[in-house]
Amino acid sequence: MTPMALPRKTFRPYDQNQQLLLPPDLAAWVPAGHLARLVSELVDNVLDLSAIYAAYTEERGAPPYHPRLLSKLLLYGYATGIYSSRRLEKAAQELVPCRYLTADQQPDHWTISEFRRRHLPALQGLFRQVLQLCQEAGLVQLGHVALDGTKIKANASKLKAMSYARMRDREAEYARIVAGWLKQAEAIDQAEDKEFGDRRGDELPAEFQQTESRLRKLQEAKAALERRAKEKGQSLPKDKDQYNFTDPSRGSW
Repeated sequence: MTPMALPRKTFRPYDQNQQLLLPPDLAAWVPAGHLARLVSELVDNVLDLSAIYAAYTEERGAPPYHPRLLSKLLLYGYATGIYSSRRLEKAAQELVPCRYLTADQQPDHWTISEFRRRHLPALQGLFRQVLQLCQEAGLVQLGHVALDGTKIKANASKLKAMSYARMRDREAEYARIVAGWLKQAEAIDQAEDKEFGDRRGDELPAEFQQTESRLRKLQEAKAALERRAKEKGQSLPKDKDQYNFTDPSRGSW
């Protein structure tokens, strides 16, 4: 199985070997045996993404994120229990393995969820194939996903005979796992879209976005707590005293 030639569509540049100042190579952040490396090698060298590439027929417009980038981010996220597109957006900004997989590019949650929805059938087949390949190679676990329920070593698993019926059951189980990933991701995204709208949901309030205003707000809160402590005859605020930034008149509680 080798990836087919890319279509004429131009994608955003994507190079995991891009050199940075510190450290000189993104790969230097990721240990040799890390799951992210396995995910990257599977998507780059084993899986056939031609069905996804074929969907990009419009040559005009801004270059989209590369399908390999988004496929890696989704696969790594789901294998490690990250289903929310908002959490994957954050992971691409903050988690070293995800920054490695995305070559330090940072797609937003709308881009991530739309890619999953647009290419759902293809991704379902690709992710199921990943589980099958890993089981066949003797890997008993992919991230948080157990590929073999039996308590045996990987090298023994690779050599163990498997009946046709058992292989069929395994394929059905992997299909169920992948369907569960995608169903859970969609449910979480819909709930978070309804709750947060265009926001990611974990942003600081507007007045805390900039250093100067953030420091001023914190100093105001500290002064208010100390003032109220003195009014109560205390030398210092109690640990449980709180300050309401939205409505300072409410005081502490």
